[in-house]
Formats: sequence, C-alpha cells, structure tokens
Amino acid sequence: MPVDQAAQAILDAAAVEAHRRELHVHCYRMLASFHEAEDAVQDTYLRAWRAQDGFTGQHLRGWLYKIATNVCLDRLRARGRRPAAASGSEVAWLTCYPDELLDQAGPVDDESERPEHRAVDRETIELAFLVALQVLPARQRAALLARDVLGLTAAETADQLGTSVPAANSAVQRARETMRAHLPSHRTEWSAPPTAGDDERRLLAAFIGAAERCDVDAAMAAATEDLRVTMPPMPYLYDGRESLVPLMARAVDLGEWRLVPIAANRSPAAASYLRRPGDAEFRPFKLDVLRVEDGHIAEITTFGPELFPAFGLPSTLIG
Repeated sequence: MPVDQAAQAILDAAAVEAHRRELHVHCYRMLASFHEAEDAVQDTYLRAWRAQDGFTGQHLRGWLYKIATNVCLDRLRARGRRPAAASGSEVAWLTCYPDELLDQAGPVDDESERPEHRAVDRETIELAFLVALQVLPARQRAALLARDVLGLTAAETADQLGTSVPAANSAVQRARETMRAHLPSHRTEWSAPPTAGDDERRLLAAFIGAAERCDVDAAMAAATEDLRVTMPPMPYLYDGRESLVPLMARAVDLGEWRLVPIAANRSPAAASYLRRPGDAEFRPFKLDVLRVEDGHIAEITTFGPELFPAFGLPSTLIG
C-alpha cells in the first residue's frame, strides 16, 4: 500500500474506531485505570497521525499496538510508582472495566484468527490479574502482555519493545515468575471460568439481597472465612468475614440501599445506590466487584461511583 493510502487509512474515522476498543483494553491492562487508558488511546492516535509518513501500509493493528505500548511505557515512567505487593489496597489507581465494553473488543478484520483478536479472556482481565501486573516493572509487563495475552512471537515482542529477542525472552520469563508469586493461589495457571456460572449468579443475588437488607448474617454466609475487602484508591484493607460487621453497621447508618447487578472484568458485580434520610431519590454510591472461590465470595473490591456512566447506569433511582 503506498504511503499516502496508508495515511488515509489512519486518518479515516472508521479505520480508527475499528481498533479503538481493543487498544483501550490493552492500555487498561498496562495502566490498570479505565480513564488513564482513554487518555493513552488518544495519545496513541495522535502519535500515529504524526508518524504516518513512516508507516509502510503493512499490519496497521500491530503498528498501533506498538505505539500504544510505548505510550503506556512513557506514562508508567512518568508515574514512577508500582506497588510492592499485589493488593488492591496498594494499587490506588486501579479501576474496574465494564463487561459490555469488553464485548466490543473482538475481531474486526480478516486477521481475526490471530490470538490478539480473540474475545477478551476472563483470566487476562480479572482484577486479580490486573493487580498482579502492577507489581511488574513496566517493560516486563509489556513483554508479558505481548507474549501471553496478545500471542506475539518472540521477534514481534522484541520489535514492540525495541530490544533484542534474548532480552525480550528474559523479560517474559522474569515476569511469569513474578506473576506466579503474586496471583491468588487458585490462579497460578491463570485459569478461570470463561463466563459467570450458576454459583456466581446465586452469590451475586445473595450479596445484593444482604446489602439491601443490611443483613450481616446473610452477608457472612455468602463469604469465605478469609474474605478480603479493598477500596481503591483508599488504602483500606479488611481481612476476614467478621470485618463485614462494622462495614454493614455503617451502611445502616447511611440510609436505604438499592443494588443493580452488573458485570465487570468478567466477574459478578453490583452497583449500589444510596437514599440518605430526607432524600427522595437513590443516588450512585459505589461499585463492588466480587471474586468467587469454591462457591463463596473470596474478595470484594469496592470502587467509587465515577464509572457509573461507563456501565450505562442511570444517574438516580426512584424509590
């Protein structure tokens, strides 16, 4: 393809939008922040437009992924931080990702059989995976995603990172070892059910019912004994299902609750609306993403209401 035709492909709105969602998911994996990923994708297309004269017309998607990866590496260098341990309480920038938008990141062209064009797999987008990724140095993170998520070859990975094949392979190996040390025990091999099953739907319904009734006993019955609750960006960490007692006591004091079932990061989740005393409407309060293990809720990651619009949730509920 001549360079001028390649430039037109980049500038054409349809061609840009065809890749936007999957690049957004890639940047989200790198950065663990929905909104920061949006900024990174915008920067990716700006850099692509500026560099279009150097595009040969081959493998537009791979070229955009390379630019996006380097945008994220630059942002991570500027951020200059990563947690010392894999805990949602230590990843202050962590946000969740609506499943409905993940479903838009599928194949878009004739190359759809390539691994990077698969539907977003649960084990590569779960919060546990995202949190563990944040422990990795930036280039190891990029190398791991290139090889084990995008399915690139060693040579393609080296090209993305601007390094040698041995250096890229070494980065991947070190990253895999670190991930095994920081993922939850049941995720050592990164295996997870592809979709929510009956247990998860039942537990989500139980969680919603208990939260709306502020029923401590019901909430504890649905949880594992070693339940963990984190609330990024706040550095709070609650260990053990007994920690639900003071949390639900506070919920009673705040007012009346309504919860809406949703799905985030391929996991069951709920959007909570609160009607405070004297208010006529239920207003957005928080998002809870659940990690289920052995038929019980093993972890709850609680986020603020900032992403309600991204989930397509209403701004208020009427009682």
